[in-house]
Amino acid sequence: MMAEFFASAFWTGFLWPLIVMVAQSLLLLIVLLIALAYILLADRKIWAAVQMRRGPNVVGPFGLLQTIADAVKFLLKEVIVPAGANKVIFFLAPLVSVMVAFIAWAVIPFNKGWVIADINVGILYLFAVSSLGVYGTVMAGWASNSKYAFLSALRAAAQMVSYEVSIGFVMITVLLYAGSLNISQIVHAQESAGVLALLNWNFCSILFPMLVIFFVSSLAETQRPPFDLLEAENAIKKKEYNR
Repeated sequence: MMAEFFASAFWTGFLWPLIVMVAQSLLLLIVLLIALAYILLADRKIWAAVQMRRGPNVVGPFGLLQTIADAVKFLLKEVIVPAGANKVIFFLAPLVSVMVAFIAWAVIPFNKGWVIADINVGILYLFAVSSLGVYGTVMAGWASNSKYAFLSALRAAAQMVSYEVSIGFVMITVLLYAGSLNISQIVHAQESAGVLALLNWNFCSILFPMLVIFFVSSLAETQRPPFDLLEAENAIKKKEYNR
């Protein structure tokens, strides 16, 4: 009976591919969360050194567990919802932002054959997903029922859309150079043998200026320093008020 089930079209054509896809998605999610935790820790350490202070150094050896402690605190802290807020959209906004950020990785190859969805329009998929990220920010500002939060969300959305244009031009340049919309094929186009194989990578060729534009635009779109204008302005106002 079990042999017939595992040989059936339902198992081989639907259930087993679904189980593999879910397992791959969970593995990718866990790896991304761990990598993100320590990228954030490195970011905090670097900016602390720039500002001549210590940075995270208490939780765990050299502060290595600080980001994990912050995540646990974030999950356990009390959720405060404004009285006049649209509660459904207020809770959906962060979920939309997080979901859009993670589903973009479905088309990113990590090795030959190591990709969840090897589609022929991977670049277009990234365009579409990155454009949806703006909705989470606008939803959060609008759902709070505060004109100040809404105006701040519009400013953040305007900054995201502005630098998304430059990122789009960089991606178009890469796909024209590689001659394919499939991200796996774009990666394979950089393959070469020998000691100087690194020189065949796109960022080491005439596309190096595109790397600089992409890096700066990525910092600006995600509002990382020194493009954290919204947070920086609030900090300046608080400092002036405290004086």
